[in-house]
Amino acid sequence: MNEVPEKYAAALKGAAASQHATDKDLPCDGRTHQDAEVGPRGTMELLSQLEVQRLRQVGHGDLHELFRRCALAVLNCDDVTDNAEEVFERYANFDVEILQQTRGIKLKLSNAPACAFVDGVIMNGVRDNLFAVLRDIVFVSSEFYAALRDGSESAEPGEIKNLVFNVLRNAGVLQPRAFPSLVVCWGGHSISREEYDYSKTVGYQLGLRGMDICTGCGPGAMKGPMKGATIGHAKQRIANGRYLGVTEPGIIAAESPNPIVNQLVVLPDIEKRLEAFVRLGHGIIVFPGGVGTLEEILFLLGTLMDPANKDVFLPVIFTEPATSNGYFRRIDTFLVNALGEQVRDYYQIVENDARQVAQLMKSGIKKVAANRRKTSDAYFYDWLLHIPKEMKRPFEVSHQSMAALELNPQLPAGELAINLRRAFSGIVAGNVKENGLKMIRQHGPFELTGSKDIMAAMDTLLKEFVAAGRMKLAGKKYDPCYTIRAAD
Repeated sequence: MNEVPEKYAAALKGAAASQHATDKDLPCDGRTHQDAEVGPRGTMELLSQLEVQRLRQVGHGDLHELFRRCALAVLNCDDVTDNAEEVFERYANFDVEILQQTRGIKLKLSNAPACAFVDGVIMNGVRDNLFAVLRDIVFVSSEFYAALRDGSESAEPGEIKNLVFNVLRNAGVLQPRAFPSLVVCWGGHSISREEYDYSKTVGYQLGLRGMDICTGCGPGAMKGPMKGATIGHAKQRIANGRYLGVTEPGIIAAESPNPIVNQLVVLPDIEKRLEAFVRLGHGIIVFPGGVGTLEEILFLLGTLMDPANKDVFLPVIFTEPATSNGYFRRIDTFLVNALGEQVRDYYQIVENDARQVAQLMKSGIKKVAANRRKTSDAYFYDWLLHIPKEMKRPFEVSHQSMAALELNPQLPAGELAINLRRAFSGIVAGNVKENGLKMIRQHGPFELTGSKDIMAAMDTLLKEFVAAGRMKLAGKKYDPCYTIRAAD
């Protein structure tokens, strides 16, 4: 029970400093730390003694450290940095202890960020997210999960699909009787003020049309659509709007869930997080971002382009404000150069028109509902979507694995998308994750080798990311963690 997979525990530390456009939150009341005992609301109020004993085991070893750091990120809700090391240093004396009671549990917080409290009482949204983290960390460390978790490297795609379903069901985010309405929004956390405001406007238009929002739960393009949707929902008197945050330990430890999130679920790794997005969502909107956003796009396109998904429909819209100066036209050029003209069949680009984005998404989701009825698939979880096994398999970033990636247009488009996604995943690791940073310091940049055309397109795109400040955050000069070379 106390064991936690090495990659899961290592995910705690993988983030670097950044600045992002967001709304200016009100400052804390002047105190830096707060001690408190906090009880849960909802399902965790009713626990058996055996379940409480299992929960208390989280209070020891690596699993406790994982929970402590994720809990600190949730409590540090008003911070504007996503530098995990800086936060952990500032709150080095923070701790959380699980207290056993005959009627359930409480969490004893010591030296917690004061911004999570109002007049000494924890905010309800923060409380809910805190216990959501506990719930999911306990679940993925349980005996129920262990067999698939420990064998995930060799697990069949169907087994992983069921595993992700069970995590989501345990979190209570699946709604079997609800009509399709959930829009997944992807994009960068380090974006311009104009891009952030535009994402809010799109969210507002979605909210007016009764659609709910699912994001990675952090700041920037993950917060904007949720914040806009709250106003749209309020105007339509929608009291039960959903603002679903889907994350994983390496991200939540560095980026606090934004305060709009009212349902939070923590998946064990990035691959299962991405699978959760595409199976939960009834449509996907992508805003500008960096290499992480491009990794998500390639995961999505590599999945949709698989021949097994010819009967699956999922509306995908890339959108940006006028100030982004053709960001997605450049992404489109890269995708076409790498994967061929047919890649354009799987997405639309809408520039600077939030109303059109929402109208297209609304009509697209109606088509999703009709398609699910026709194929007898569930509204709440896309069982029929086939995700290639290589997309599900965790990519262990190293100099050897990056150099071995085959980036050749002679490959089938789906297979090339898988390898490109891994290449950008490695760049993300080299930019911000502790293990990746350590490898770059010890052995120098990763080397990516491929066909002349693909390498030229990748080099052009990455240089544009650097020039736009999408690669190195907190105003620091970017020192590339990669080199790009055309094959001889």
